[in-house]
Amino acid sequence: MEKIRVGKLQRYKRRRPNLSEESERAGKATVCMKALLNRPWIEKEKDPQVYYWIKEQSERIREWFMYHTGFSLTINRKLAKLDKVPVVAFPWMGFQEFRGPLDYALFTYSLWYLESKTEGEQFLLTNLVKEIRAYMNEQEMGIDWQNYFQRLAMARALKKLKNMNIIQAVDGKEADWADRQVGNDVLYECSAYSRYVLRNFPRDLTSYETMEEMGKIPAAGDEQEEMNQVRRYRLYRRYLLEPVILDKVWKDDPLYFHGQKNYLIRQLKLMFGWEGSKYREGILFFEPEIGADSELFPALSSLSDLSMLVCAAIRHRVSNPNQEIKIEPELDGSVWITKSEIDRILIQLKGDYEKYWISDHRKIQSAALADLVCEHLLEWGFAQWEERGFLVLNAAAGRWQVQYGATELDE
Repeated sequence: MEKIRVGKLQRYKRRRPNLSEESERAGKATVCMKALLNRPWIEKEKDPQVYYWIKEQSERIREWFMYHTGFSLTINRKLAKLDKVPVVAFPWMGFQEFRGPLDYALFTYSLWYLESKTEGEQFLLTNLVKEIRAYMNEQEMGIDWQNYFQRLAMARALKKLKNMNIIQAVDGKEADWADRQVGNDVLYECSAYSRYVLRNFPRDLTSYETMEEMGKIPAAGDEQEEMNQVRRYRLYRRYLLEPVILDKVWKDDPLYFHGQKNYLIRQLKLMFGWEGSKYREGILFFEPEIGADSELFPALSSLSDLSMLVCAAIRHRVSNPNQEIKIEPELDGSVWITKSEIDRILIQLKGDYEKYWISDHRKIQSAALADLVCEHLLEWGFAQWEERGFLVLNAAAGRWQVQYGATELDE
């Protein structure tokens, strides 16, 4: 009979991940966070690597978004999706391919039609437009497929549904249907993604009277923690979904905002890799690495080049008093300027740099080009229109110093 040996229990040390593993995991998390923030969803079939990274770190990602923004993360066998809700809705947040409200209405009614379809089920375009027309007429929203422009709107809605992989065209093209070409019917196949497009609202959609109401974060009560939660959601949603946020936006809640500045910078650096810098006008975040998911300023559009040149010219006039046209900044660093003054600046810039411009910008009238530049600055949050017809450039627009050529700029 063997004797029982008495001794100390064997202690096993828990293996700790080394620094390289931690760095790799953090890098994967950053990729996932950016993908969720910038894409409608991540499909398992199209991007399996990012999909599985999200699944691996789902607990950490879900907790961060829920605590800081209130956004919910959905992961199923097909996709991973972050439900994003802006505090302020801007025109550029919509579908750039769409021309007007009818495009959005037909896109939404197409999703309504697809609710009754199962994954892989096929249907004809003629059946879809017939049911949509009947339903819209019941709602006293007349639609007439004899109208060429309304058919074009339907074609744009269907094209967007295809681009989002909500439906696939098996045979035919919606453009042929819009042009009424021979044999113009289209056979589509439904995917599983149609149920993940529309946002769920906390109350009946018809009860909202303004767009601002839709972005309002409801307070659960009057307790301090619940009030801080609403503040936190507003803070992070705006910095994550808008390109430029100025400190004056938080003038109604300055104590909370200023107490969160350093923490905000650390969190967005940790989770997204963004570099945040404090300026007089506010915190500006920069993306140190160019990625496929994010659209950054300056954008690839040549309008970004022109916009930066205009801002640099205005900055030069502000900082150099020996100019024929002197521009005085406001106390907050903003500059009030008319569109005609931007027009004159562009005429001067054209004389200096026309050879660098694309053909369209060389041929277009300066007034029309000024409209495009102003619109670009508005979209990126560097300016806003005032009632008296002035374009107000905020101080962030003056942070750019640019010129053509290979010469490095002095600090």
